[in-house]
Formats: sequence, structure tokens, C-alpha cells
Amino acid sequence: MSAEEIRQEAAEEQKQGKYGAEQIEVLEGLEPVRVRPGMYIGTTSSRGLHHLVYEIVDNSVDEALAGFCKNIEVSIKGDGSVEVADDGRGMPVDEHPKVHRPAMEVIMTVLHAGGKFGQGGYKVSGGLHGVGASVVNALSVFMQVDSMRDGHVYSQTYSRGKITSDMHITGDCGDRTGTRTLFRPDPEIFDDTVFSFDILSQRMREMAFLNRGLSISLSDEREGQRKKEVYHYDGGIKEYVDFQNANKTPIHPDVIYFESSKESEKEVEREVTEEGPDGREARKSVREKIKAVSECEIAMQWTDSYTETTLSYANNINTVEGGAHLMGFKAALTRAVNDYGRSKGILKEKDEALTGDDIREGLTAIISVKLQEPQFEGQTKTKLGNADMRSFVDSATYDNVTAYLQENPSNARVILEKCTRAARAREAARKARDLTRRKSVLESSSLPGKLADCSERDPRLSEIFIVEGDSAGGSAKDGRDRKTQAILPLRGKILNVEKVREERMLASDTIRDMITAFGCGIGAEINIEKLRFHTIIIMSDADVDGAHIRTLMLTLFFRYMRPLIEGGYIYAAQPPLFRVKCGSELTYTYSDKEQEKVLAEYAKLGKKVEIQRYKGLGEMDATQLWETTMDPKTRTLVQITLDDYASADQIFTTLMGDKVPPRRRFIEENAQYAKLDV
Repeated sequence: MSAEEIRQEAAEEQKQGKYGAEQIEVLEGLEPVRVRPGMYIGTTSSRGLHHLVYEIVDNSVDEALAGFCKNIEVSIKGDGSVEVADDGRGMPVDEHPKVHRPAMEVIMTVLHAGGKFGQGGYKVSGGLHGVGASVVNALSVFMQVDSMRDGHVYSQTYSRGKITSDMHITGDCGDRTGTRTLFRPDPEIFDDTVFSFDILSQRMREMAFLNRGLSISLSDEREGQRKKEVYHYDGGIKEYVDFQNANKTPIHPDVIYFESSKESEKEVEREVTEEGPDGREARKSVREKIKAVSECEIAMQWTDSYTETTLSYANNINTVEGGAHLMGFKAALTRAVNDYGRSKGILKEKDEALTGDDIREGLTAIISVKLQEPQFEGQTKTKLGNADMRSFVDSATYDNVTAYLQENPSNARVILEKCTRAARAREAARKARDLTRRKSVLESSSLPGKLADCSERDPRLSEIFIVEGDSAGGSAKDGRDRKTQAILPLRGKILNVEKVREERMLASDTIRDMITAFGCGIGAEINIEKLRFHTIIIMSDADVDGAHIRTLMLTLFFRYMRPLIEGGYIYAAQPPLFRVKCGSELTYTYSDKEQEKVLAEYAKLGKKVEIQRYKGLGEMDATQLWETTMDPKTRTLVQITLDDYASADQIFTTLMGDKVPPRRRFIEENAQYAKLDV
């Protein structure tokens, strides 16, 4: 075939919609961020919106890690924009040697540009490693950056990643230095552009805990919401442990704290740009030796609770999937406690060694490591992969925990007693699980008798409704789609698992029925691949009792089936509050505000309006329940997500734990938001 024939054939294929070079779209500058924002910030929901603030704050925190920043101020402005200001060195403003534009402009408009690449700017850093500032710029309808350094204030403005004014001097700053960034998120990108003070406060508090001595203030300047909080912790992660244990009862008075560092020599390669004799840039690679410093801080304390709260961080990033540093900590802690127990005769030679789960029952621990060139992996890129960190943290943990136990024998004995009780409870729980398995095998059907199963066997197409009460369960069974929807009625409120150990939880018939119906197991044995339903829906009444039942269910999922939440399998149904009939028109409303709007519309028709207030799901017949709450085409489901483990752990402890005063305070502070039927 000749070249001309090939060209003609290619032209004909393009007419027919074939895929060729002309269909390849080349995006320049920050356009890729706007086209695919989820690739850079995860989501365009509320979580992604608040992530913008975190990225700018992370840059200021990096200045603090480098020893140049002591104060960070975050402000939610009246127009919905956010300002982040610090007293660091100020963003560089001199000309960049490669692109011959101000460095500040390059940082804000070029992906992967920043002091976190190579070895010159920061020894340790978090954030998106040079992506954060430019991504925030791309997703903001307006941004202004001010850099205070060399006695002047240098400013530049942008819109949706494009430069709207060249960098220029807008004033003098004397001896002050720092960076101020003001941005307003683009409503074309985000589902909602309203910032939550509470969500931001959780992150700012966490950053202040992780960076001892750093002061972070958060203020809300919006009308009717004016408030300010300042987070400053000279005790760092020791105070973080105290904060997490505020609603728990420690079994020893002091927080165990230690830190360690190591220095190693690393060989790195960096790119150097030179001007050749003909004026063109010549690049060469230079290999050099650098001193790499790794640091680890650990704070821990045992409480009388039955659950473990271990939070791990690498360069201030919450490594929710763990990684090398967490494995090193767990292995060393298990070894240190067992070795001490054997050496003091608390653990007999004939006894089995305590497991890691036994030792960490009731433990609150914060592991924070800082290192150069962290390697993140895992599904959400929050698992630390640097292999050398395991041995480093292992060695530091074993030596320091052993020293603490030897120097504090009375505390050590209390800790060992707690661990041995946990071991006995673990054995009882194992027997309970074995008994549950044997019952399943011996019974004619391995599924619970109250379960109305669906015929579909593909978990991705199957859903199960956990329904409050036999009455609602009966309506749900009659109204469901039998092919894809299973129904499991509850016998009243389930056990509060926050207050009991696993063996007591497994003794509950209701909880055992749920475990059997789901099919994936529980606790350390959970296997998502065996999950029978990929949509698990909590369907309870739209009242206080219904909310309590949902909270009890979520406590069970959070403490013993957390992968179901993390995998996005758990939902809460949203049943209506009212049924409004006007003539032949019928409307269901799900909130008081929606009800007022519907009534106002019907008032114009001049017809009689009939209103039914649903006190519970049992008041609906099968048809009504299907139309409002179960039909995938018309229903509203709320997906349960886990964004902040530390905050979730604290709220479950407050609401469902043994201590009454914290719960009373929570009720008093939030009573104004409660909706009660009087």
C-alpha cells in the first residue's frame, strides 16, 4: 500500500470515528487538574474542598519543620474564601534559572515545582510534594499570594490557574517575613464551597499536636459564626495522647514518651542546569552524598477500655494503612512486654506468649516519624513503604519500652495484668467463635432464621436492610425486591459493644445473626472477599430511638468491622417524616424545611391538605416503604465514611463509653441541634 493510500484510509477511519493521533488531546499548564480534579485531591465533595486548605497549611508546616516558622493563621473569610498566613521565610521571588520567571509564579502555576524536590529546600516535608499549591490555584476562582521577604511584600494574583497580574511589590514589611495565601474555591469544580469550621479545626489541632511548639490559629469571620481557636502544644504528641484519653480512664498515671533519631549517608542524583557557550541550557546529572536524618517520636498510655487506638504518621501525613514504622512498633512492643513478663515471673514459662492484640487492648499510641524521601504506597497512598524505618522504630521501641517497664515496676505490673486479662478474654472469644461456627455447620441452614434472603448471588448486586422491629421488618419483606434485597429484622436495640469485650459481644444472638448474614467474619478474621452484600443499609425510625439504634450499629461496625466502613459498604436509609396529600397529589417530605416549602406550594391551590406524621417505619405499609425508602430509583441513602479515625474514635468513646460527664457535656453543647417531638 502506498503512502497516499495509507493517508486516505486514515482519513476515512477518522470520518467513521476511529481513534487516531488527532484524537489525542494535549493539556497544558494546570489544565489537567481542572479536567481531572479527583486525581489530585481525591474528590470534589466536601472532603476535597477542605483538602485545599490542608495543602496550603502543609506548606507552612514544612517551613516549621525546617525551623523557620512558629505561627500559622487560618481564617475563613466572610465571602467564603480562606486565608493562610505564616511567619516563615516567605516564598522565593527571585528569577528561576530555567524558566526565567519569578520563583513564586513557578511554584503556583507549574505542577511538581517546589523546594521539596532535590535537597535544597526542605529536608523533611509532607503535603503533595510540590503539587499542592499549584493544584489549589487551578481549582480556585481567585487566588492571591503575598510573600514578605527582603523588606518588601511581593504579590501576584491568579484565577483558575491562570496568571491575572504579574508579581509586583505592594508594600514594605520591615523585618517581618512570611507567606500569605488567599483563595476562593471554584463553584464550577466543587459540589459545595462552604467550609466547615469543625472539620478544619480537627486537622489544625492534629497538626499542632504533631509539631511541638507550633502555634496554629483558626478563625471564622463569617456573619453569625464568628469564633477563633488557637492550637499550641508544648507537649506535642504526649498531649495528643491525653486528648485522645480525655474520656477514658488510664490505668497508669503518666504517658510513656520517647524519641530517637538516626543519621545515615545517602547517595542522591540531582539535575544541574548550566549555560553553554551557545547560550543554550545544558543539563548534567550530579551524584552526591548527603546526610539523611530520620526521627521517631512515640507516646503511649494504657486505659481500662477494650479497644486500641493507634495512630501513625509520617512527615505529618496520617498513614491510615500503617506501614513499616507501625509494623516495627507493634513487633517491638509485643516482644518487650513478653520479655519483661517472663523475666519477672509474671508470665510463666508454661504459659503461651501474649499476642499483640492482648498487649494493645486499651492502648492509645501515637507514632510519628519524620524522614527524607518517604515512599508511600497502598490503595490511598497512605502506607509508609520505607523498609529501613521498620528496624529503626523497632529498635527504638524495644529499648525504651523495656527501660520504662524496668524503671516503673508498679505500673509495669498493672499493664501486664491488663494484658493477661485480655489474653483470657481472647481465649473465651475464640471458643465463642468456634461455637458459632459449629452451630452454623450443624443447623439445616447456615443463615439466621429471621433473615429473608435475596435470590441474587453476586454480592455487587445484592443489598441487605438491617431493620428495626418486626413490624417494620414485615413491611420491608413484603415491599422489597426479592431478587436483590435481603431483610434482617432486629430484636430491639443491639448490645453497646463499646462497654464489653469481644466474647460478650459474640454471646449476643442479634450480633451473631448479623455476622452470619454478612458472611465475612469479624475483627482480625474479617475477609471482605466473603462479604455477601456490598450494600448494607441501616434502616431505623426517623426519631431519637432510631438515631440511637444507628449509633449502636455504627459502634459495632467501627470497632469490629471497620473494613466495611472503609470499603464504602455501609449506608443509612432516610425514611420520610411526613406524607402530604392535596387532592390527587401525594408528596413525601424528609425534613421540616422541605415540609414548610411543600405546604406553602399547596396553600396556593386552595384544596384540603392531609398530613400524616410518621412516628416510625412500622406505620408505613409495604408500598409506602418501598416508594420512599427502598426503591433504588427514588430513595435517599447516606453513605457512612471514615475520614478521621482519631475524631471518630473520640466521639464513639464520648457517646457510648462508661464516663457520663463527657456525654453530658456533649449533650449540653449540641442540644440546640436536636429535633424532638413534644
